[in-house]
Amino acid sequence: MNVQKKNNKDKLAFQKLIAVFGIILFIGKIVAWKLTGSDAVFSDAMESIVNVISAFMGLYSLYLAAKPKDEDHPYGHGKVEFVTSGIEGALIAIAGIMIIYEGINSLITGKILQKLDWGIAIIAATAIVNYLLGYISIKKGKHENSHVLISSGKHLQSDTITTLGVVISLVIVYLTKIYWLDSAVALIFGFYIILIGYKIIRKSLSGIMDEQDPDLLNQIIKVLEENRRTEWIDVHNMKIQQFGANLHIDAHITLPWYYSLRDAHNEMEKMIILLAKNTKRSVEFNFHMDDCKPISCPVCQIADCPVREQDFVKRVTWTPENVTCVDKHTAD
Repeated sequence: MNVQKKNNKDKLAFQKLIAVFGIILFIGKIVAWKLTGSDAVFSDAMESIVNVISAFMGLYSLYLAAKPKDEDHPYGHGKVEFVTSGIEGALIAIAGIMIIYEGINSLITGKILQKLDWGIAIIAATAIVNYLLGYISIKKGKHENSHVLISSGKHLQSDTITTLGVVISLVIVYLTKIYWLDSAVALIFGFYIILIGYKIIRKSLSGIMDEQDPDLLNQIIKVLEENRRTEWIDVHNMKIQQFGANLHIDAHITLPWYYSLRDAHNEMEKMIILLAKNTKRSVEFNFHMDDCKPISCPVCQIADCPVREQDFVKRVTWTPENVTCVDKHTAD
């Protein structure tokens, strides 16, 4: 079993764990609601339904993302993670709206809560489990570059925040008998949940639309600049696409026109190997070799070039701004 298959298997196993715990925690919150009669607890339980649905959606997306390339999907199935992550963000936002609705309804109607001690204990326990699962999911997602695990983890932790809000409101109500505080706290965290959902949707849309990742681009350009060879006259028109945990990098590399095809290909391979070693993700490269033109002479650092037509003027520092430009670099 290669490393990629092992990582996919690990992600699927962990997502299954999240789904199972989601069901268990939902049942626990329903029990707490039945005991207390709290609308805030009920809204928290309804938000847990979203957790369960999202967990199974994430499980399905990881299954699809792990499938190999085929004729219909030449770049693989990794982008499904962005789609399911976006849907999950929408569900989180809807849950926030539900919490706000229940909170307003409670403020209008008013309720006397019961058996708050049991309710506090059960809901507090679900908050602890949710936070730990969310922390592990985010950490694992960042390590394996999985948007599904990261968004699942953020969802679990956002659920923890609302659950803690419910616990706090229950404790205050238990001590003061001011029942409307329960609904007021639920309203605050309802708005917070909507914000979390928006951020996840925004992140997913950026992936679907191949929005440039500035941090990733900076990392790659830094590696190239720090390990630059004089034979690499220029790099331009670089584009980076993300497909789940995988990357696809396009770029044009300018090499001396008098190189044999074998020599030019070897230089290109050196750049590819350099990036592959310094990128902690599976990368597919599509590099195009350009022959140098007279306009390249002023920025070419090959001191003993046998066919130089213009004097060397300056070294162009490679930056995210100029490496992504379509045209070759010049001294101007």
